[in-house]
Amino acid sequence: MAYAGEAPKDSFRLSMLIYDTRYRSITIQIIVLILFGLFLSWIFNNIVQNLAAKDRGFSYDFLWNRAGYDISQRLIAYTNDDTHARAMLVGLLNTLLLAFFGCILATVIGVVAGVLRLSNNWLIGRLMTVYVEVTRNVPVLLWILLVYVVLSEAMPEPKDFKLTDAMIAAGEQPKAHMILGSIAITNRGTNIPEPLFDRSLGNIDLGIFLVSLDLLAIIAVLVGSFFAYRALSHRARALQEATGVRPVTWWKSLLIWLAPVVILLWALGFHLGYPQFKGFNFTGGITVAHAFTALLVALSLYTGAFIAEIVRAGIMAIPRGQTEAAYALGLRPGRTMSLVILPQALRVIIPPLISQYLNLTKNTSLAIAVSYMDLRGTLGGITLNQTGKELECMLLMMAIYLTISLIISGVMNIYNNAVKLKER
Repeated sequence: MAYAGEAPKDSFRLSMLIYDTRYRSITIQIIVLILFGLFLSWIFNNIVQNLAAKDRGFSYDFLWNRAGYDISQRLIAYTNDDTHARAMLVGLLNTLLLAFFGCILATVIGVVAGVLRLSNNWLIGRLMTVYVEVTRNVPVLLWILLVYVVLSEAMPEPKDFKLTDAMIAAGEQPKAHMILGSIAITNRGTNIPEPLFDRSLGNIDLGIFLVSLDLLAIIAVLVGSFFAYRALSHRARALQEATGVRPVTWWKSLLIWLAPVVILLWALGFHLGYPQFKGFNFTGGITVAHAFTALLVALSLYTGAFIAEIVRAGIMAIPRGQTEAAYALGLRPGRTMSLVILPQALRVIIPPLISQYLNLTKNTSLAIAVSYMDLRGTLGGITLNQTGKELECMLLMMAIYLTISLIISGVMNIYNNAVKLKER
């Protein structure tokens, strides 16, 4: 009996790159990519030649020249004798600081506003609607300027906090008072207590900046507390599945989070340094510029309005039967929202939430409107004007913003994969 064998496979030929559907799409993509690369190369080469004709070479040597300008709000040491590269690093850290706290605050505002907008309470629901519609329909730059003007013009002057001997003798009080006896908000900035350590572990000099060993120790303790809390939760969940009774763990969780940190702070001699009024202004503590506060408040409220709509859409995407089933099991509305509805809504919320984080990060470039020295104000502002290196500064700034955005997208996509529905 004869058996039919497999059909002989055709050997690869160059013509298959065009006529074979298995390879045609790949061939077209490679050709388009090569043409696009050649186009960019032609543009860049043309720009370099034009700059050379004007005796302006393309280089980043200017980054190592003396900057010559001051930056008031900074996270690392800096003087006007430092280089433009150092000034760029200071601006980059200011941008990251603003973006980090802005994303956190906007998320909190957005989740709360999105949940409350679905409230059965007519007044609360309407107030949240007014907040969302008014905030997101006014340009964010106007909100930044409004908050900055309010902080600069409506707050008292430092001298209003002064208490003289004559005022004490007359039984008079100063015109302005510190909040909780430790926070002073003036028209120059906000003065808050600073953390101090009597038995500090010191710093590590990385060459570029100093890293506090005290901060690293606190972070290490918090990371250890996190893993201990996860182990406790896993054990409680396993016991609940085995016996049907969930053990009381709230006091253990509180102890895991607080006890190690409190012991470490006590060992380091932690205390607060409060701002004191001396001369014509406050000394001591940490002075937060109104430019930073205005940006943080405006960007958080503006982005929070969009996040509120995203959260509301995610909640409404969950079938009503999920809520009714939770109520039938005896869960209260608050527990139903936190344990049943929001975890399922995350798969709808996370993708558009990533875009809002990216928008907030890029909107920090508006800081130049209130003289906050971020990456746009340093590299794309004073450094650009002093050196005349417009192309180099803009390309470097675009590359930095692109890198930050890609990192945010990558981290959030990892989290999105972790919370999405797993198909069996």
